[in-house]
Amino acid sequence: MYDDPRHLDAPRDHDAEATVRRFTRLAEALEGRFGPSCRTGLFQDASVHGVVRVPTEATGFGRALWVELSNFGRFVTAGTGSGWDAPGAATDLPAEYVTWLDAVCAAAGCVFVPLDLLLEPYDGPSPTWADEDEALVRALEAAGEPVDDEDGEDRTPVWADRYFQWV
Repeated sequence: MYDDPRHLDAPRDHDAEATVRRFTRLAEALEGRFGPSCRTGLFQDASVHGVVRVPTEATGFGRALWVELSNFGRFVTAGTGSGWDAPGAATDLPAEYVTWLDAVCAAAGCVFVPLDLLLEPYDGPSPTWADEDEALVRALEAAGEPVDDEDGEDRTPVWADRYFQWV
């Protein structure tokens, strides 16, 4: 079971070495297509393993690109802009690129998950940042402290929060 509240950053049977190999294959494929300007980053204390970022000038479609590999289920997602919560991140990927990335993922032993699916509201059993925020608000209110509602910002967690976020 991937959505296990006792294992927030990786599944119980997580194979870290295999994840590193898959990430390396993804990064090499992206660099092979977009050139040496690709940058990689790794995460700690997160359900996401790593990210590959491609600058706007290298993509050929006018927007920066990013690809992330989760520690869960070999999931990979991608989008444009600065991250999965950026405007247009889920809708601005060219279909030809998505087809190519899906084939790269399959060859690397991963599963491409379209970002729009991961932006659906999270309804699983694991705690998310929203639970922590709610507990903090309750504690502040109990202490008589004023609480800012962050200008009415939507505070609904999404599936990307579960599989592609710090925990």
